[in-house]
Amino acid sequence: MHLDRRRFVQGTGAALLAGLAPTFTGVARAAAPFAHPPLPYAEAALVPTISERTVRLHYGVHHAGYFRNLNRLVEGTDFADMGLEDVVRKTAGRAEHSGVFNNAGQAWNHIVYWEQMTPGGPSAPGGDLARMIDRDFGGLADFRAAFLKQATGVFGSGWAWLVLEEGKLALMGTQNADNPLAHGKATLLGIDVWEHAYYLDYESRRGAHVTAVLEKLVNWDVVAGRLAAK
Repeated sequence: MHLDRRRFVQGTGAALLAGLAPTFTGVARAAAPFAHPPLPYAEAALVPTISERTVRLHYGVHHAGYFRNLNRLVEGTDFADMGLEDVVRKTAGRAEHSGVFNNAGQAWNHIVYWEQMTPGGPSAPGGDLARMIDRDFGGLADFRAAFLKQATGVFGSGWAWLVLEEGKLALMGTQNADNPLAHGKATLLGIDVWEHAYYLDYESRRGAHVTAVLEKLVNWDVVAGRLAAK
């Protein structure tokens, strides 16, 4: 029997949430040594750009799952005593540790993702960040267009990033759990283009999702703070 893609994703999400229901209370945490950080706002805070249902699935099932898997994989190893960023760096490009890297990378990627969408922040960059966007992209509109092209050009599952590289802003696309940290680059902004990030709300319209996040959800104070910290 044919089952269309939207119904499959919805059904899978519902089943996953149902399985998680006995322990999920809105703030999922994983056991030590790596703890799933609390979502920095209510699950409905990103509506209508990202639905509450998507946040529950994306944060409460997928993100929490990366932490659970990571803790299981590092138990009894030297990685259990490292910080999350160090685990990403130490396992990047090492086939024998691909499982650890994939889960550590996705755990870290999603922390970047959720934190940069704190509601109530400015909808456009200012200060040094704005000047650098003007210098390196020709303005905010051109930056958004270039970022959208990067994001829609990622084949399959992955991420689109704004990074700082040798004093200049640049874009980067990665597949699966890969990220700028694994390549020694400073991360300023990251948007998830795995289907679980957008399919319930946008179906196959990845570009619409990316555009909506860029225009309506990014808290540019958070991005500017990351730039200032580099």
